[in-house]
Amino acid sequence: MSRPMSTVAVTGGTGTLGREVVGALVAAGHDVVVTSCSSSSLRDGVRTVRVDYGRPVELRAAFERADAVVHCATNVTGLRGGEAELGKRVLAAARDAGCGHLVYISIVGADRIPLPYYKAKTSTERLVEDGGVPWTILRATQFHELVARLSSALTRSPLVLVPDIRFQPVSVTEVGARLADLARGSPAGRVRDLGGPEIADWPDLVRQFQAAAGRSRPVRPITLFGSVYAGYRAGHHLAPDGDTGTITFQQYLADRFRR
Repeated sequence: MSRPMSTVAVTGGTGTLGREVVGALVAAGHDVVVTSCSSSSLRDGVRTVRVDYGRPVELRAAFERADAVVHCATNVTGLRGGEAELGKRVLAAARDAGCGHLVYISIVGADRIPLPYYKAKTSTERLVEDGGVPWTILRATQFHELVARLSSALTRSPLVLVPDIRFQPVSVTEVGARLADLARGSPAGRVRDLGGPEIADWPDLVRQFQAAAGRSRPVRPITLFGSVYAGYRAGHHLAPDGDTGTITFQQYLADRFRR
């Protein structure tokens, strides 16, 4: 059940996902406070607070009077303690500010694929669950943007060698809308995973990317080894039984290259 119009703080609100969350919240009539470590601006009517995530007092001040916090900021590099330390600081600030709901975005298969970043996301999930703030966690599959970026990098070679794994890319707009909806509601714990409308072989997605980008290099699937690759081969990063978006990778590409 959605609550009356409230104030929601969004960490990382100037990033790819954060902007979508902010847009959905504003469209629904909520007051939004964006915390960001950059000086990027958003839109009129949205208060953007530049913070150092390593300074709890700055975060706590930004979260004052916020009914909910959507935690979209992330630390992929692992510097300054990484994702888990960032989550710990956001949690402490939300708790000290008296926020009644924290929404965290994670990754499908984070607990089953042994990538360092995935392990950090799983650790942060545990922190959220035990952090003393009522919580909601949403796991999503890979964004269209990530699959396109990886595919673009691969197609710079004359012969495109692509690991024979599958992806279920999802629209960042739809993930942002789901997070905004969750923030408007009551804490729900771990909710159903969210994936894209199609599960496709990565080589086929690369071919779609090439067609949209006007490239025509030969694509050859390859087999890799190791525990990370085995996790992807097993499909642990997919959400066939979860909720699904509606925007396909091909639709995303058509819109991207049209713009």
